Amino acid sequence: MRDESKKNTLKLVDMETSYLTVDFFRKLPQDVEKGGNPSHSIFDRYNDSYLRRIGTTVLAYVNMVSSTLRNSIPKSIVYCQVREAKRSLLDHFFTELGAREIRQLSKLLDEDPAVMERRTNLAKRLELYRSAQAEIDAVAWSK
Repeated sequence: MRDESKKNTLKLVDMETSYLTVDFFRKLPQDVEKGGNPSHSIFDRYNDSYLRRIGTTVLAYVNMVSSTLRNSIPKSIVYCQVREAKRSLLDHFFTELGAREIRQLSKLLDEDPAVMERRTNLAKRLELYRSAQAEIDAVAWSK
């Protein structure tokens, strides 16, 4: 379960780091400056306030991704563990239930014997219908 949880968590982290949400861009302040003076060198083109704003934007994005992962990773791990526990419990339940005799099963169901008898007769009739259908199909395909 630990390996499965780790694998799903890594997928979740990868997904979050490569996906920009619309909410992130809605919260960003609109850019007043549009990129500096193109006649200056690349190092002199942008002033300190513009570079700080870029740094603030990157930091805001990293914080948003971190907060999303802080909430999502525990959910992912618990989901993997609960899913595996459910599978194990169901397998154990079906194994235990399958080992019981019809008498014990009917006692567990606390069902009317007449209803159980009718169900058995219907199951036999259904099996006859299926075998008849298989024979009809075999004859139809042989022509």
